[in-house]
Amino acid sequence: MNMYVSNLSFHTGDDDLRKLFEQFGSVTSAKVISDRATGRSRGFGFVEMDSEAEAKEAIKGLNNKEIEGRAMSVSVAKERPDRSDNKRW
Repeated sequence: MNMYVSNLSFHTGDDDLRKLFEQFGSVTSAKVISDRATGRSRGFGFVEMDSEAEAKEAIKGLNNKEIEGRAMSVSVAKERPDRSDNKRW
């Protein structure tokens, strides 16, 4: 299950995110999204876990948990829209 994690501290990195979620099970991937121009964190990321049950426990355990003074938000990630049909005129 892929999860969307927002309201992260700008100091939180991929490894920090992975460690937070590993408390609940095996993490397939953890990625904090960064700004292309500056390389600075954009304050959100994605975590993927193979086990849906473990992912649901992680959502329950980490949603609204305060990390570095910010209440992190964790939810199921929505599918990204297919952009291949977008045409520029």
